[in-house]
Amino acid sequence: MLTRRHFTITAAALFSQPLAGFANAAPTSKRSSWDAWDAQITPADFDPATTNPWGLHRRFLPQRVEARSNLKVGDIHVDSVARYLYHIDGQGTAMRYGVAIARGNLYAPGTFSIRRKSKWPTWTPTPSMIKRDPHLYEQHADGMNAGPSNPLGSRALYLYRGNRDSYLRIHGSPNPGSIGGRASSGCVRMVMAHINGLYENVSTGVTAHLHPAEDQVTASS
Repeated sequence: MLTRRHFTITAAALFSQPLAGFANAAPTSKRSSWDAWDAQITPADFDPATTNPWGLHRRFLPQRVEARSNLKVGDIHVDSVARYLYHIDGQGTAMRYGVAIARGNLYAPGTFSIRRKSKWPTWTPTPSMIKRDPHLYEQHADGMNAGPSNPLGSRALYLYRGNRDSYLRIHGSPNPGSIGGRASSGCVRMVMAHINGLYENVSTGVTAHLHPAEDQVTASS
C-alpha cells in the first residue's frame, strides 16, 4: 500500500530539481526602451550648467574649469573630499561634475582603467554586498533589469585593476539627492542626466584616479 510518506518522497524526487530552461533568467536591458528612458530622466529644456530640479548645491552642477597642464587628456580624477569628478579635455580645461562616494571604509581610492562602458546597464549586487546588507540586496541576488530605478542608472563606466574587474563603477543614480555625500557601497555616483553627457566623451582605456577621501587623508597625514 502506498503511504503518505512514500508519496512525499516520490514527489520530491520527481519535482525538486529545476528543469533546464526554467532557471531564473539573467537580467536584461531592453534596447527599444533606451530613448524613452533617456527622455524620462532628462529634464525639459535641459541645460547642464543651470538646470537643477534635484535641488543640488550649485557647485555640483557641471562646469568647465581650468586644469593643470600636466594632467593627461581623457583621464578622470575624482576629488573625493570636495565630491567632484573631473574629466580632462585637450584645451587646458576639464569638465567638473558633482558626485557621491562610498560610505565609511567602503570607498577604495586608487588608480583604475576604464575597460568597459555601458548604456542602461543591468545590475547584480556582489556577494559581499548581500552579506553586509541582506535587507537591501538579497532580493536582487539574481540581478535587476535595466531602467530608471536600477541602481546603476542610465550609464556606467567599469573600473578595472589591470585585467581584473574591481566591481567599482562610475554610474548614474536614481538617488540624485545623495550627490555631495557618502552613500554608495563603493561606487562613484552621478546624476543620470550628467553622466549621459560625460559618457559620450569618455573612451575605454583611459585612467580613472580615485583620490583619497577626507578620513583617509587625515589618517595618512
